[in-house]
Amino acid sequence: MFGSPRGGDYKKASENLDQIYFDMLKEDASFFRSIPAEELTNKLLHQHNYTNGHLEILAELFIAEAELEMAKNNKNASLECSEKSLLLFDFIERTSKTFSLVNKKHA
Repeated sequence: MFGSPRGGDYKKASENLDQIYFDMLKEDASFFRSIPAEELTNKLLHQHNYTNGHLEILAELFIAEAELEMAKNNKNASLECSEKSLLLFDFIERTSKTFSLVNKKHA
Protein backbone atom coordinates (compact mmCIF):
# COMPACT_ATOMS: atom_id res chain seq x y z
CA MET A 1 0.00 0.00 0.00
CA PHE A 2 1.13 3.60 -0.45
CA GLY A 3 2.24 4.10 3.16
CA SER A 4 4.09 0.82 3.63
CA PRO A 5 7.76 1.11 4.54
CA ARG A 6 10.41 -0.55 2.42
CA GLY A 7 13.40 -1.81 4.36
CA GLY A 8 12.04 -0.49 7.67
CA ASP A 9 12.25 3.20 6.76
CA TYR A 10 9.26 4.16 8.89
CA LYS A 11 10.11 7.85 8.98
CA LYS A 12 10.15 8.14 5.18
CA ALA A 13 6.95 6.07 4.89
CA SER A 14 5.25 8.29 7.46
CA GLU A 15 6.37 11.44 5.64
CA ASN A 16 5.08 10.04 2.34
CA LEU A 17 1.75 9.14 3.90
CA ASP A 18 1.42 12.59 5.49
CA GLN A 19 2.07 14.17 2.09
CA ILE A 20 -0.60 12.00 0.46
CA TYR A 21 -3.14 13.07 3.11
CA PHE A 22 -2.45 16.70 2.26
CA ASP A 23 -2.30 16.21 -1.53
CA MET A 24 -5.54 14.24 -1.66
CA LEU A 25 -7.62 15.85 1.10
CA LYS A 26 -5.99 19.28 1.64
CA GLU A 27 -5.54 18.70 5.39
CA ASP A 28 -2.71 17.38 7.51
CA ALA A 29 -2.96 13.78 8.68
CA SER A 30 -3.07 15.03 12.28
CA PHE A 31 -6.37 16.78 11.51
CA PHE A 32 -8.03 13.45 10.68
CA ARG A 33 -6.32 11.59 13.53
CA SER A 34 -7.69 14.12 16.01
CA ILE A 35 -11.35 13.62 15.08
CA PRO A 36 -13.02 11.01 17.31
CA ALA A 37 -14.37 8.05 15.32
CA GLU A 38 -17.96 8.70 16.38
CA GLU A 39 -17.79 12.26 14.97
CA LEU A 40 -15.79 11.52 11.83
CA THR A 41 -18.45 11.28 9.11
CA ASN A 42 -20.70 13.99 10.52
CA LYS A 43 -17.87 16.47 10.98
CA LEU A 44 -16.33 15.89 7.57
CA LEU A 45 -19.59 15.85 5.62
CA HIS A 46 -21.35 18.73 7.34
CA GLN A 47 -18.62 21.02 8.65
CA HIS A 48 -16.02 20.51 5.92
CA ASN A 49 -18.20 19.66 2.88
CA TYR A 50 -16.44 16.40 2.10
CA THR A 51 -18.14 13.89 -0.18
CA ASN A 52 -18.33 10.10 -0.04
CA GLY A 53 -15.43 10.14 -2.52
CA HIS A 54 -13.31 12.04 -0.02
CA LEU A 55 -14.36 9.61 2.71
CA GLU A 56 -13.33 6.67 0.56
CA ILE A 57 -9.88 8.19 0.01
CA LEU A 58 -9.60 8.81 3.74
CA ALA A 59 -10.60 5.23 4.52
CA GLU A 60 -7.83 3.97 2.23
CA LEU A 61 -5.34 6.31 3.88
CA PHE A 62 -6.37 5.05 7.30
CA ILE A 63 -5.71 1.48 6.12
CA ALA A 64 -2.23 2.47 4.96
CA GLU A 65 -1.61 4.22 8.25
CA ALA A 66 -2.85 1.20 10.21
CA GLU A 67 -0.39 -1.00 8.32
CA LEU A 68 2.45 1.41 9.00
CA GLU A 69 1.61 1.64 12.69
CA MET A 70 1.44 -2.15 12.96
CA ALA A 71 4.85 -2.42 11.26
CA LYS A 72 6.16 -0.01 13.92
CA ASN A 73 4.50 -2.20 16.58
CA ASN A 74 2.12 0.61 17.62
CA LYS A 75 -0.87 -1.66 18.06
CA ASN A 76 -3.20 0.92 19.62
CA ALA A 77 -2.60 3.45 16.84
CA SER A 78 -3.04 0.70 14.25
CA LEU A 79 -6.32 -0.38 15.81
CA GLU A 80 -7.61 3.20 15.93
CA CYS A 81 -6.84 3.75 12.25
CA SER A 82 -8.39 0.40 11.32
CA GLU A 83 -11.56 1.22 13.24
CA LYS A 84 -11.88 4.60 11.54
CA SER A 85 -11.36 3.00 8.15
CA LEU A 86 -14.04 0.38 8.79
CA LEU A 87 -16.43 3.03 10.05
CA LEU A 88 -15.91 5.08 6.89
CA PHE A 89 -16.32 2.12 4.54
CA ASP A 90 -19.48 1.06 6.39
CA PHE A 91 -20.90 4.57 6.11
CA ILE A 92 -20.07 4.77 2.40
CA GLU A 93 -21.69 1.42 1.74
CA ARG A 94 -24.86 2.33 3.66
CA THR A 95 -25.25 5.72 1.99
CA SER A 96 -24.12 4.87 -1.53
CA LYS A 97 -26.64 5.76 -4.19
CA THR A 98 -24.92 3.72 -6.90
CA PHE A 99 -27.32 2.15 -9.38
CA SER A 100 -27.35 -1.64 -9.35
CA LEU A 101 -29.05 -3.96 -11.84
CA VAL A 102 -29.24 -6.58 -9.10
CA ASN A 103 -31.64 -4.40 -7.12
CA LYS A 104 -33.72 -3.36 -10.13
CA LYS A 105 -37.00 -5.25 -10.39
CA HIS A 106 -38.23 -6.28 -13.78
CA ALA A 107 -41.89 -5.71 -14.66
